[in-house]
Amino acid sequence: MEPDHAENKQESRSFGKSVWEWAKVIVIALLISLPIRFFIAEPFVVNGASMDPAFSTGQFLIVDRLTYRLESPKRGDVIVFEYPDNPSIYYIKRIIGLPGETLDIKDGSVAITTVKSSTAAAHTEVLNESYIAPIHASHDTYHIALGPTEYFVMGDNRAQSSDSRVWGPLDSQFIIGRPIVRLFPLNTLSILPGKEDQ
Repeated sequence: MEPDHAENKQESRSFGKSVWEWAKVIVIALLISLPIRFFIAEPFVVNGASMDPAFSTGQFLIVDRLTYRLESPKRGDVIVFEYPDNPSIYYIKRIIGLPGETLDIKDGSVAITTVKSSTAAAHTEVLNESYIAPIHASHDTYHIALGPTEYFVMGDNRAQSSDSRVWGPLDSQFIIGRPIVRLFPLNTLSILPGKEDQ
């Protein structure tokens, strides 16, 4: 009986050692992946038609969370952010207005007014939005002055987008990052998808 007992004890030790090895692998994987997930890159799946034709439902993106920790978002950037009214929901839109600017939308055309300093004259520019397909244009009229941390975001499919025209400006605290890679479907594989020149 003693050999059987010794064998069972050895098997038990072997099983315990195996469990311990797997536990170490899992802990190490978490220690590596969690900082990447929360500070560097994050997966995102597009849901909805608000960014047609640049992005479509089901496309799988990797979102760069690092860049906007080092520099401010720019006009024309496509960003992923927490919906201000429910931060558990993520949206994808394009930045149209920057902090401190005044936007006037008339019949779908967007004019941006900036004042460089208190002594400088205001400068107004009408945006050339080549990424808006004619079938996705809208004919809104809207006016807003943005605060020092506020952005104005809109979907490229203006007729079907819930964006800053509906729920107001986006505070910078809600910005997650920008799509850096589109991985799926494979025929849409691209780096920095949604850039204005694409």
